Amino acid sequence: MIKSMTGYGRAVGAFADKQITVELRSVNNRYLDCSVKLPRLYAFCEEAVKQAVKQSVTRGKVDVFVTVNLTQSTDVSIGLNRPVLEGYLAAMKTIADGYPVRDDISVSALSRLPDVFTVEKTEQDEDELKAQLLGVVAEALAGYDAMRRTEGEALARDLNAKADLILEKVAFVEARSPQSVAEYREKLYAKMQEVLASAAVDEARILTEAAIFADKVAVDEETVRLRSHLDQLRTMLRSSEPIGRKLDFLMQEINRETNTIGSKCSDLEIARTVVDLKAELEKIREQIQNIE
Repeated sequence: MIKSMTGYGRAVGAFADKQITVELRSVNNRYLDCSVKLPRLYAFCEEAVKQAVKQSVTRGKVDVFVTVNLTQSTDVSIGLNRPVLEGYLAAMKTIADGYPVRDDISVSALSRLPDVFTVEKTEQDEDELKAQLLGVVAEALAGYDAMRRTEGEALARDLNAKADLILEKVAFVEARSPQSVAEYREKLYAKMQEVLASAAVDEARILTEAAIFADKVAVDEETVRLRSHLDQLRTMLRSSEPIGRKLDFLMQEINRETNTIGSKCSDLEIARTVVDLKAELEKIREQIQNIE
């Protein structure tokens, strides 16, 4: 079943020391444009996330947002820089012993001095981090794809309904075209009778003119191709492959046949039907812009 290019997916993964949240949003785009926003610690995973998206998506502008909330403070270790601290204390003792000042050395005062503490980040296993993140990405993609399939099913139903309506109008054109030729022949006969008055009307001339007119307004080839294109549209809508670009090309062919019918017709009712056809085709063209 076809998929929409618009969708949303979200997944949350809980681990021993963190919670990872992944959100995906997408809108229409001619090609695949994937943007990934990651915390600095996970920057090395950007390409892996993009590759995971590419395995599920072929077209659309996809934004991936990743947030990581630590549940345990295991990433940072605070230590005491003893040599620096002892150097500060020795210098302060020299000041206290050699100058008439109050000795008010305190822990809070020492803690504010530069480089008294050391801050070390705990080494992280990058393979483990990537595996955790990609697992959550996969869950988010599953929900995202489910939403796109649901929207795709709705699009397919709507497009099939519009194809049915177009077929009804094509059938009307097919039925009306021979009638317009017969009416033209009758009008031509009446006009010649009026002009020639009592003289006999040349039946052969009437038949010849009617035949020329019928050839000029014949739309059999165009309606046959239209039916074929609409059958192809239905087949494509049942496909599980991305068909958005193919549908663009197919709509160009359908529009071409419709325009040819419009250029050939001289009958008011057919002309009105062609206008209705174009209106429905424009609705289809807008809808297929949402299909992957």
